[in-house]
Amino acid sequence: MKRRDTPLWTAPELVAAVRGRVAGEPPRPAFGVSIDSRSLEPDDIFIALHGPHQDGHAHVAKALANGAAASIVSRIPDDLPGEARLVIVEDTQRALEDLGAAARLRTAARVAAVTGSVGKTSTKEMLALALSCQAATHWSVGSYNNLWGVPLSLARMPHDTSYGIFEIGMNHAGEITPLTRQVRPDVAIITNVEAVHLEFFSGVEAIADAKAEIFQGVPAGGTAILNRDNAQFARLEAAARAASIETIRTFGQDAHSYARLMQVDLRSDSSEIEARIGPHHLVYRLNQPGLHLVMNSLAVLAAVDALGADMALAAESLERFGGVTGRGKRLAISVAGGTAMLIDESYNASPASVRAALAVLGRSEPEHGRRIAVLGDMRELGASAVSLHQALAQPILDAGIDLVFACGPLMRTLHDSLPAAQRGLWAETAAALAAPLATALEPGDVVMVKGSLGSKMADIVTPLIAGSAAAWDKK
Repeated sequence: MKRRDTPLWTAPELVAAVRGRVAGEPPRPAFGVSIDSRSLEPDDIFIALHGPHQDGHAHVAKALANGAAASIVSRIPDDLPGEARLVIVEDTQRALEDLGAAARLRTAARVAAVTGSVGKTSTKEMLALALSCQAATHWSVGSYNNLWGVPLSLARMPHDTSYGIFEIGMNHAGEITPLTRQVRPDVAIITNVEAVHLEFFSGVEAIADAKAEIFQGVPAGGTAILNRDNAQFARLEAAARAASIETIRTFGQDAHSYARLMQVDLRSDSSEIEARIGPHHLVYRLNQPGLHLVMNSLAVLAAVDALGADMALAAESLERFGGVTGRGKRLAISVAGGTAMLIDESYNASPASVRAALAVLGRSEPEHGRRIAVLGDMRELGASAVSLHQALAQPILDAGIDLVFACGPLMRTLHDSLPAAQRGLWAETAAALAAPLATALEPGDVVMVKGSLGSKMADIVTPLIAGSAAAWDKK
């Protein structure tokens, strides 16, 4: 999504959309929208959000000095000159939402939204790849899927977009409803429902109900895309019907799936897939390994079909899918005496996603090396946390993992339950595990790093990518 020659927002459009008033000089034409003064580019709109830990009003002066087209504020900071380009509103979070809503209303784009317990970002990125080769496509960056990420992604959507793709996340009931009503997706995808965020839910059924909130924003004539193989399929289908969604497309290995996996060759670095998407018979390659990604590609192609795009072009484009940083990206790293392969799964973790990552590691083909898993705590699992961590021992055994390093108090329970020959080091934190792991890695090893965001597995991945054992000595 390159920066364009045509302004994203003119001054009159901006002021009208957020229902604000201008103070100081009028806004300049804006080519982007930002809520972070550190990453703001010249001629971005800067919106000064007031969060629990930061108040964006403290960074308005910096944003304007860095060339912001205007800053949206709810009060005038004391350190600004009188000519500062400001748009004053009652509430900046509401202004962000209003700007996103205005962007959605002014476009004729066909829009898809993706949610699910795991696989949201990878599915969103695959769908963006499948559509962007066909027409002007806008999609949310990274995991911008929460109360500020969704409206920010909407606010950045150009008016002449043909396809829009948005990710919607949650960890509490009620969080998806306002977001899907902002997005108003023509196609709503639920990748799956699994045991995540159990700390905040009574069970997996309650998680399914929370994910099903995405249907509340689907307009008349819209489509729901559901995983027919998932245990919560019937519950989700009923919720879609209750939301008056008439067209429900399913994907999976089940014989009744609209997007059905016919055959797959799961290789160490890719997958060869034969599928039937409605009347279309497709054979395509996914240039990333893992059955979970194969299944998500079926959801992507079902969405392409529902959006009316070219199926053959979409399937062909998936060969260029290179993975997502923190979610399975593969990188060669330097170790003493040579190189090893890193599978970076560090962004987040749940029981389902860890099992999938272990299966991918198990299919890897080390060059005279070992399969090594580095696991951090899975967070927000509530009373089931200990048993869910211990239950990973069997998938580790099934995958033929040679060695497991672990960090965090919950992963200690898994570490203690493994056979002695499979136990690497356990440490309290990822940072404490980093140097011993780097020392232990040998040429030809394949090492997969995964844990919840709060486990800070980036403290391991970042220096590994830096590529030198000296990086550990400087800590």
